Amino acid sequence: MVDAETKPGKVQVASLPPGDSGRGLARVPLSLMREMGLNDGDIIEICGKRATPAVAVRPYPDDEGLDIIRIDGLQRHNAQVGAGDFVTIAKTSSVAAKSVVLAPAQPHVRLQGSSAALQRSFANRPMKMGDLVATAGQQRVNQEMPEQLRRLLNAPAFALQEIRLKVVSTKPDGIVHIDANTEVSLLPVGDAATPDPRSAVTYDDLGGMSGTIDGLREMVELPLRHPELFQRLGVDPPKGVLLHGPPGTGKTMLARAVANESDAKFFHIAGPEVMGSGYGESEKKLRQLFEEAAKEAPSIIFIDEIDSIAPKRDRVAGEAEKRLVAQLLTLMDGVEPRQNTVIIAATNRPEAIDEALRRPGRFDREIVIGVPDENGRREIFGIHTRGMPLGEDVDLDALSKRTHGFVGADVAALTREAALEAVRRIMPKLNLEDDTIPAEVLDNLSVNLDDFQEALKRVQPSAMREVMVSIPQTTWSDIGGLDDARDKLREGIELPLTHPDAFKRLGIRPAKGFMLYGPPGTGKTLLAKATARESHANFISVKSSDMLSKWYGESEQQIARLFARARQVAPTIIFIDEIDSLVPARGGGHGEPQVTERVVNTILSEMDGLEDLNNVVLIGATNRPNLVDPALLRPGRFDELIYVGPPTYEGRLRILQIHTQNMPLADDVDLEEWAKKTERFTGADLEDLTRRAGLIALRRNDEEPKVTRADFEAALGDTGASVTEKMIEEYAKIQANLKSDAVRPTAGIGFHIPSVDGER
Repeated sequence: MVDAETKPGKVQVASLPPGDSGRGLARVPLSLMREMGLNDGDIIEICGKRATPAVAVRPYPDDEGLDIIRIDGLQRHNAQVGAGDFVTIAKTSSVAAKSVVLAPAQPHVRLQGSSAALQRSFANRPMKMGDLVATAGQQRVNQEMPEQLRRLLNAPAFALQEIRLKVVSTKPDGIVHIDANTEVSLLPVGDAATPDPRSAVTYDDLGGMSGTIDGLREMVELPLRHPELFQRLGVDPPKGVLLHGPPGTGKTMLARAVANESDAKFFHIAGPEVMGSGYGESEKKLRQLFEEAAKEAPSIIFIDEIDSIAPKRDRVAGEAEKRLVAQLLTLMDGVEPRQNTVIIAATNRPEAIDEALRRPGRFDREIVIGVPDENGRREIFGIHTRGMPLGEDVDLDALSKRTHGFVGADVAALTREAALEAVRRIMPKLNLEDDTIPAEVLDNLSVNLDDFQEALKRVQPSAMREVMVSIPQTTWSDIGGLDDARDKLREGIELPLTHPDAFKRLGIRPAKGFMLYGPPGTGKTLLAKATARESHANFISVKSSDMLSKWYGESEQQIARLFARARQVAPTIIFIDEIDSLVPARGGGHGEPQVTERVVNTILSEMDGLEDLNNVVLIGATNRPNLVDPALLRPGRFDELIYVGPPTYEGRLRILQIHTQNMPLADDVDLEEWAKKTERFTGADLEDLTRRAGLIALRRNDEEPKVTRADFEAALGDTGASVTEKMIEEYAKIQANLKSDAVRPTAGIGFHIPSVDGER
């Protein structure tokens, strides 16, 4: 009942961030709370076209001074209002319910559960008959809230999923809450005859795209809800919006959320469904759908995968496809400006759509839905773990930092895999022949950090599945004797990722590329692996042979696709081993340019062309830097040329310690002695030395063999340093001249550019 002593307040509705949705909260302005005498946790009644209860909570710090009330999509539906509408709120109270009957709000859903679990999930939450409510998981809430409110919001989860339920009936009528004495019952199936669209998808189910939602709302929701605004301004409302971006970013879900939030009739066209076998059948299906949408206005026509039914007409051979494109163009032109119909199309291949569609009057605006950033991933994690009982060690902020390049579909797959890991833990406690799972088993079920760690091994960004290798297991502690190279790589790759503000403050850009060069076996590939592991960046390892093709233009396309995919899932490290075979110096061939020359041109344009390489770093490794095209060696491409030479005495000692840490050594083995004896040995040579010493010890067939000094002496006779004095001298010359040769390509290290017609 509404408190008669308090005067109702009028306030504008705004969306609640996804992390707080589903809990029955209303973020009320502080000024209005003082005026109405409200405290955190008090119950209010929100009156739009319908009245619904909520728990009043103080606003977010960023909202101070704004006269808005933030409520989630279910509460907006319960009050029958949209974002931007005005509602009145009044202080009220609730009574303990004797009985509450709930049913699934989604169609085609069958549920079964115990009343005790429902009592815990909805304990003390206000509700009334006809409301939609959602089960919420064990999310940790703001510690500034009162203790009683924190206990209310941290109630255990009902299931491993957020379930939306409809309050079918309550005793008594009016605003009630569930307590320990309430009889709660769950109908297994809801009313399939009148499914509620708000029970499916709302803006609360979309994370990391608040700016995109605002742009789409003004293009779609505003014309459908308030067409008189455009009539007063004397302009036609927009007809169409094209959503494009990588797969899995939420284009289809966004279109459904807009339709649900704007209370418009939703017509869905899946591209291949339109195609008919008879002449003119496809065009007839399209015409019928547009006619039906006009009758049911306000309506939204959503065309998914529009590139499949509207490809570029000059690139398709079939007449049926050309006629279908022409029919779609005619229908979009025939949509009356004031008939309240909007066309939304989605694709991940906008370049394949006929250009006649991409003009004002048809698709008036194109909205890019890209890969979410760290804050966006945090929102998406909050959405997908809303109904998940999380362990105390789960830090969603840390997970969002580690999941570079993950789109919404990837995060959903990750949380699902983590939940399955938790289920595998309790499988021994389950008797699969029983009809139900014991309540105590469900109560103790939670998803821990180890479950997410295991899931991360199996789930990778969907844009990287064609090229991504397994995450390297090499860490900095596994590398010895390469301190200078390690420090430069950490400074150039880890620092820009962990402290980007420092670079902005100084007005400098991070390095784009690093070339590691030096004798074979010194640890260049190992350095790249450790860099990828320690920086938590996506790692693409490329072999030169995979990039080269006998077909004209195919190699360049492979390079372009590689960099495009790396930009999508940035931050990314692209590692090209033996890069000298992929980008040799140009000008050595005769006649038609060689494949490698075109590859060099493509890599040059990708590294400093019109498209910026944001958070994409290229690492190349070679033991023949004098063969690499000098244009790549200048700053702006390979900014750092890092010499990885044979390790010093301290480095050799550290490498020997690494390779013998699990080896049973005899007392007469002094690693410092062997570090002195192995002058010019590379890391690979030292590994070979310890391996041979271990094999010699094994041949003695002792029960518990120990590697002795004699074993190392024998192993030293079988192996030797792979780097000679002459090689060190040659690399010293290259190291001295390499930077200057990047500026003067024809000088110094053996480049020869042939003349044309005997002249230069």
